[in-house]
Amino acid sequence: MSEVHSNPASTNPDPTKAHHVPPFKEAKEQEWPGTSAKMNPRPDHGESTYRGSGKLKDHIALITGADSGIGRAVALAFAREGADIAISYYDEHEDAKEIEKDILAEGRKCILLPGDLSEDAQNKKIVDETVAKFGRIDLLVLNAASQGKAVKSITELDRERVEFTFKTNIISMFSTVKYALPHIKKGGAIITTGSVQAYDPSAEILDYATTKAAIVGFTKGLAAELVPKGIRVNCVAPGPVWTPLVMASFPEEKLKTFGEKYPIGRPAQPSELAPAYVFLASQESRYVNAEILAVTGGQATA
Repeated sequence: MSEVHSNPASTNPDPTKAHHVPPFKEAKEQEWPGTSAKMNPRPDHGESTYRGSGKLKDHIALITGADSGIGRAVALAFAREGADIAISYYDEHEDAKEIEKDILAEGRKCILLPGDLSEDAQNKKIVDETVAKFGRIDLLVLNAASQGKAVKSITELDRERVEFTFKTNIISMFSTVKYALPHIKKGGAIITTGSVQAYDPSAEILDYATTKAAIVGFTKGLAAELVPKGIRVNCVAPGPVWTPLVMASFPEEKLKTFGEKYPIGRPAQPSELAPAYVFLASQESRYVNAEILAVTGGQATA
């Protein structure tokens, strides 16, 4: 088993050892989209560590890709900050049921919205069902992503895969925003999920990396359009994060050492990304717009 600090919530733990560190001897490759239930070690979404303080009291949040990984940690944190949550996800029903249970345990409302966001109709559906349930959208977190198996050459990237990656990762953002915007009032916030891959792309997942670069441009351009309407748009750019997406992309030999070459020497846990989203969603960041907030463990993004 990998080394892990005995209590990640303790006072000022060493960041290099605050969570599981390589080698991950029990890590197993999964088929896309992957599930948290099959990961070893299990990812930390903040279940025993995140403490809310009412920053998002009675807000309505629609979060895509929220069944597992970063999206799941964000959903839990938002709920503990007082928000009701609509969870969009592909078809990982076991993971989705787990986060739904966690949100309901916080006394907040939750709806599950399964479906394929590479299809325009699904983008409209998740907005329509959120508004039908809650009446509006205050926070829109665009986090859903596809990241295929690592390849040795661009010649292995067939058109079908590239198109699916683009439809899921960036084109769906255009669609979801288009449908959601009439339901977001002044003071609302949109948060996208970028990646260090936008700045330091890996050839083995070039289709994914390219969409993340596009998300940076999308965020900045959309922010300029919407800020006169009182809606802020920002992006969180993670480095390596211990999620099912990673398990579904890389072979086991790479999973065992995942994140060790980054300055902190380990991958982030999803729980370590959630506070960045809470900050950008809350009024504490009301003067922050068009920002790409890097949470990369020290890896440069410029």
